[in-house]
Formats: sequence, structure tokens, C-alpha cells
Amino acid sequence: MAIQFSTARRAPARAEVVAHGLTTDALTGDAPLPAGLDRDDLGRLGFEAKVDQVQVVPGAGRLVAAVGLGPAEGVDTDRLRRAAAGLARAARGRRSLALDLASVAAALDTVPQPKGAHAVVEGVALALYRFGYKSTKDDDRLGRVTLVGSTAAGIRSAVEHAAAVADGVMLARDLVNEPGGSLTPPKFANRVRRMARDRGLTVKVLDEAAIKRARLGGLLGVSRGSTQAPRFVELTYTPTGRPKGTLALVGKGLTFDAGGLSIKTGQGMMDMKMDMGGAAAVVGAMSVLPTVAPRCRVRAYLPMTDNMLGGDATRPGDVLTIRNGKTIEVLNTDAEGRLVLADALSLASEAKPDAIVDLATLTGACMVALGPRIAGLMGRDDAFLAQVEAASARTGERVWRLPLPDDYRRMVDSPVADMKNIGGPHGGAITAGLILGEFVADGIPWA
Repeated sequence: MAIQFSTARRAPARAEVVAHGLTTDALTGDAPLPAGLDRDDLGRLGFEAKVDQVQVVPGAGRLVAAVGLGPAEGVDTDRLRRAAAGLARAARGRRSLALDLASVAAALDTVPQPKGAHAVVEGVALALYRFGYKSTKDDDRLGRVTLVGSTAAGIRSAVEHAAAVADGVMLARDLVNEPGGSLTPPKFANRVRRMARDRGLTVKVLDEAAIKRARLGGLLGVSRGSTQAPRFVELTYTPTGRPKGTLALVGKGLTFDAGGLSIKTGQGMMDMKMDMGGAAAVVGAMSVLPTVAPRCRVRAYLPMTDNMLGGDATRPGDVLTIRNGKTIEVLNTDAEGRLVLADALSLASEAKPDAIVDLATLTGACMVALGPRIAGLMGRDDAFLAQVEAASARTGERVWRLPLPDDYRRMVDSPVADMKNIGGPHGGAITAGLILGEFVADGIPWA
């Protein structure tokens, strides 16, 4: 269900739930609590205003919720986002909700209210995301959410932007969750084309013949084992006025990864509909740009295929020629993401952008190192990588920088090609990053 977000100076009379953010300092202090909340009652219910705690109590004709924000000094956008998400889950069965979390944080002077409002909207919207093919519908009714506090233009603009960002994230989630048998490369490309036309983006879709003419040898090599034709999609957002630079986004679009002839185990294959998460994230980001209106041009490059085991699948030992002319000996067909990204990075580099960001479910070795909730960050140009880290901190999307040491490059040396597509048994995330770096032109900041 789409949620309508608005701002108001006070909670609307029709709101079924009115929620108040409480810090541990406020709960244990002497100042009166908001109407409908009582310290003794909350204490008996075990509410301590810890982060992620939500306690709903009956009020005068409607429900009142206490939302834990933790210690006042630590309230930030990430904590507001988490608090709003917990509240949304608690209130999902109600039609309307009013909440003051952003204004509470602003009063504490820890988060400016526009940033707080942005975080709250993201938290509410994304917490209520659903996907599935169940024959029965979930009982989600929440359709109106009011942010109580300031109604200034800056707050309203932040709410609008946050709702657009949440829509983009949910688009990416929908694409990732769609089964590989229904989201084939041609269908993926068609969905992206429709999104682009709806949002006013420029779109170009290369079919298999065009991919061959473009000499995208990595993408063609991976797609050889599939009955589904590959696609390569380019998207462009151009701002009003003269663009202040160009950013390239590259996303891995493996709609299903069986591993090719280096076949995965049954367990390892179960979630491989998600191997196009990098491309999905880029599509979601591009869909938001007309609303958030950055002043730079943004181009996206999306190679799309699946990695199957057909009769003419790429064999271990085959050598592929990538768009930039470099060759790769394929020794493990399940290390395919770097092959399709090599073509995309080569194309992106030819346009001479000011920076490139590529996103991919590239290697399980990164999850071994960092777990499932922290992304590995690699690349070159420390200043640009620091910008990515700062964006990570602002959005609550954690990253951890990994090195790309020159002396590890020999781990992917090949006797018959410029490189092989795997290294040794150790440092798999780093060697994958080193391979990708071979296809980013010198002098272009890259992450």
C-alpha cells in the first residue's frame, strides 16, 4: 500500500495512533511527558526508551505510542530511521499515524529537522515493504503518516525527497525479489525501459546482435550457456542547465546464477535470483534522480544475463576478449560477475566520466570477511572513496574499505591471457577488485 506523507504543526484529530519519541534522559527526568504517556505505566510495561523499543498504550479515543530513542546525546539519523521503522511495524494495522520523532531530535539539537524528517520517512516506508505471491494478502492498512512539528518548505521538500528515495529502494527490492524465471534479461531490460520513460530518463537497450557489434566479450561469454538472450542497458539523467560533471554507475545484472559449468550446490543456488542486486540498486537510484535533481549528469551501464549450463556454455580454460581489448582466461565460470562488469566498466571509461561507482554481488569472499550487512569498498582515489564513506554514514548503509595492493596482482596472472578470472584460495574479494580495476581507465576515480 502506498503511504501518503504530510507535515502538520500538531497531530491530526483523525490520527489513529499518535507517537512520541522519548530519550532515556526524558523518561528518567522530571519534565512532564507528552499527553497520554505516564512514567509509572511505562515502567510497569518494561519500557526504558531504549533504541528500537516501541510501547503502545490506550489513550483518549486513540492509541498513543512511546518510541525509544536511547540517550539524547547519541540521537542521529540512523537512530531515527530505526525508531521510525519499529514504530511503523507496530502501527501497520492502523490506517493513520502521527509522529514527532524528527522534531524531538531537532529540539535536542542533534539532527536538523529536514534531515530528521528524511530519515523518518525512509524508516516508515521501508519497514512496511512487502513482496510475494501469496494467495492471501497481508493485513497492512497504514496509508497516512503525518510528521508533527514544523511545516516549513524545507521540511516538506525533505519529505518529498525521502518518499522518492524509498520508492527507488522498493523498486530495487522488487527487482531483486523477482524470481529468475520471470525476470529474464529481456524482461529486466523492458522493465527498466518503462521506468526510464516514465521518469524522463534517456534509455538505450542493446540486444544480442548489438552486444556483438559492441564487442562485449565478457557478457557474451557468460551468456553462452543460456537460452535467454543477453541485454545491455544504458540510462542517462541530464540535469536542467549545464551539468556540473558526470558520474557513471555500473551494476551487475545476473538475473540468475547457476554457476555455469562450475555449477553451484543446490544450497548455494537458492538465492541466486538476487545476483542482479547491483543492477537493481542502480535502477532504483536512477529512478529517483528526476525528483532529487542533482546538478551532475549520471549515466548507468547495466549488463544483463543469466549464468547457465547449456550445451555451448563457456568452458573452464576459454579465453574471453573484453571491450577494451584485454583478455581473461576463465578458470571458474562461477566467477562471472567480473566478466560482465569488465565490459561495462570499459564502456563507462570511454565516456570519460568524473568518477565511476560499480555495485555488485561480486564474491562470497567479501561476506566471509565482513558478514552480510557491511559492503566491501574498494577502488582508487582516496578523496573519492572518502566521499563514498561519508555517503554511507549519512544513509546508514555500512561499508568497510578493503585494500587493492599492487603485489596481489600476480595472483591473477595467466600464462595464456592478460589475466585469469580467479586468484588463489585467499583474498578472493581483493583479487576480484584488482581484476575490475584493469578495466577502469587511468585517472578516473573509481569505487
